[in-house]
Amino acid sequence: MTQRLHLVFGGELVDPSKTVFSNVDEIDIVGIFPNYATAYDAWKSAAQRTVDNAHMRYFIAHLHRLRDEEAEASSTEELDS
Repeated sequence: MTQRLHLVFGGELVDPSKTVFSNVDEIDIVGIFPNYATAYDAWKSAAQRTVDNAHMRYFIAHLHRLRDEEAEASSTEELDS
């Protein structure tokens, strides 16, 4: 069975029309979730907590899209072999 992990994170942006964080050391990692539905619920909760700050944004990253298990390993992954 394929696992579809999702990362929810956010922080304050330099400009609300862009996706550049003002301080990457203060990025809020909400968590990693086993499916989109639970990630969405966590994202919505975090976004609603910070609704008064127009510069705060939360995102859902589809971690399962970052890696194709069928593809050959990259050269950097081979270094640990």
